[in-house]
Amino acid sequence: MKNIRRYLVHRLNLTTVIKIFVLNIILVLPFSATATAAELLKPFYLSKVVSGVLQEQAITTKKQLTDAGFTVVGEYSPYPSVVILLVTNKALSDAAKQTPYGIFGVVQRVTLTQDNKDVQIAYTNPTYYSHAYRMKSDLTQVSALLQKTLGMKQAYGSDKGLTSEKLRDYQYKWLMPYFYDRLNLAEYKTHEEAIAGVEKALKAGKGETSKVARIDLEGTKSSLFAVTMKGATDETECSGDDYIMKQIDFKKLRSTGHLPYEIAVVDNKVYALPAEFRIAISFPDLSMMGSNSFASIMCAPSAIETALTFAAGGTLDEDD
Repeated sequence: MKNIRRYLVHRLNLTTVIKIFVLNIILVLPFSATATAAELLKPFYLSKVVSGVLQEQAITTKKQLTDAGFTVVGEYSPYPSVVILLVTNKALSDAAKQTPYGIFGVVQRVTLTQDNKDVQIAYTNPTYYSHAYRMKSDLTQVSALLQKTLGMKQAYGSDKGLTSEKLRDYQYKWLMPYFYDRLNLAEYKTHEEAIAGVEKALKAGKGETSKVARIDLEGTKSSLFAVTMKGATDETECSGDDYIMKQIDFKKLRSTGHLPYEIAVVDNKVYALPAEFRIAISFPDLSMMGSNSFASIMCAPSAIETALTFAAGGTLDEDD
């Protein structure tokens, strides 16, 4: 059975969304003047904007990353105008081992996005996501290495940014999930069976998904699968990478590094982050209502959970 939080979040109608939107305004107003000197973090860094061919720039960027000691564990193009590189290194792996669900932070995303004749080269901010995923390390060394390797023109993805304290206890809106409200996609007898089950389901394209990469944390029973979602069936249509990004990734500097989605295998259980958290952490300024808002992808959380449940080799509850 679904718990109350999941029922409220996944079955929101327009009236409920409006009520939550108004209530959040009321709750936030008394605290709006409380300014702090804490560093404000944003989800992405822009490396540079260059003229050129997307694939050629991707080859150059991959060489820069490998020369700097990063391992490119995955590469994919969810739609023609982008190339996404998934990278990791020893520092990221070591940091991921320090907390129970640090596996979600084991990779960083380096993205190349075609914008007419220009290519935007960007990457996720390791420190931002380290706090969002409640990691012990703030990954400042990884951030510094990426900046040294690729350059850093500006941080972006949020107008004001968020403090580390806010990120570590992040909730998009009232009643929305936190990081610890993970989706339980499937359960197996052993870690090895869980890995095999996910591999089998992804190979079969269950949930209209496929594998982009898999990272195993050496010496642990934690693994991360990066997956692409096509959203090609009625059941999973709103889960599609292209569908989601067309609705909410509308600003001049693209937040391509939101993709791909992850499935984590920890011990014998398979998890994912709820869309209301996972999408919002990449798009913290996403409005609740209006064009290019959360309301425009209201069907996504349930569709994403369905797609990832099938991708994990799991089954839906009878009331799903």
